[in-house]
Amino acid sequence: MAKDKLTIWCNATFPAEITAKLKAAIVPHELIFPAKLAATNLSAGEADPNLAHADIAFGQPDPDQVVKLPNVKWVHLTSAGYTRYDTDRFKAAMKARGSAFTNSSSVYDEPCAQHLLAMMLANSRMLPACLGDQSSDRSWVYADTRYKTFLLQGQTVILYGFGAIGRRLVEMLAPFKMNLIAVKRNPTSCPGVKVVTPKEADALLATADHIVNILPASPESEGFFNVERLAKMRHHAHFYNVGRGTTVDQQGLLACLETGRLAGAYLDVTTPEPLGADSPLWSAPNCYITPHIAGGHVNEFERLVGHFVENLVCFTSGKELIDRIV
Repeated sequence: MAKDKLTIWCNATFPAEITAKLKAAIVPHELIFPAKLAATNLSAGEADPNLAHADIAFGQPDPDQVVKLPNVKWVHLTSAGYTRYDTDRFKAAMKARGSAFTNSSSVYDEPCAQHLLAMMLANSRMLPACLGDQSSDRSWVYADTRYKTFLLQGQTVILYGFGAIGRRLVEMLAPFKMNLIAVKRNPTSCPGVKVVTPKEADALLATADHIVNILPASPESEGFFNVERLAKMRHHAHFYNVGRGTTVDQQGLLACLETGRLAGAYLDVTTPEPLGADSPLWSAPNCYITPHIAGGHVNEFERLVGHFVENLVCFTSGKELIDRIV
């Protein structure tokens, strides 16, 4: 059972009013900070001597330092992604001392799924093309635009990465009566979606109208969407990436767009980030880029803190933690 008063270390950069809410919400526990806060919740945290005095780490602590500090009984990330912590060494250390490790998937599944849905609907209704006409010569391209729009009903979507975001997107797409296929290394049944292995998915790529990439960064996923895999996709298919830029061969994707091998790409993540102004992806045919904002929303910080506080109640009362990884 957790002790009555806990020391919570936090290196997240929040607006002053959100930090004040966090301090008030965790009473009677103590909140301490490092000398240098993380720039964003995607930034790798630096080792900090203050962490040695903490029971809980909230934010983006240095994983190597956490391994060496048995006093840290719970790590809660301010992100859904946890690539830096997804190592045998880190997870084994946490398990060996009975420590917990959670992320903020419940904060980011909704905005990321909505972002993907927005991309798919914008694509189907030719909104980017119309915006392009409006911002250029303001031509009234009636027939060529009207008769290229399409309905989502009956189309096939393959989702690579079937975690919280993928499951929420499946719920959002259900009313459109699409053929939904999710890819997992270890398939399990899920209502409304067919779950297959990556090998089985390769054989299905030629049947997909939409390929959704939600893969996290890892040695196994690096360059997963290579030239060979991209070439298996249908000419009219659209590719969406809200996972990580490292999972895609961007030169191969560029070639597919320039030759018409793919109908379009919607990218929220790239490599590197920020994407250089001279990158040919900016001007590639039917390539639409957003600056890693899929998880963003106006009350993001408030929801991050709310999620942590809710989990803190679970931690101190011995209940099951939300978004637990270890």
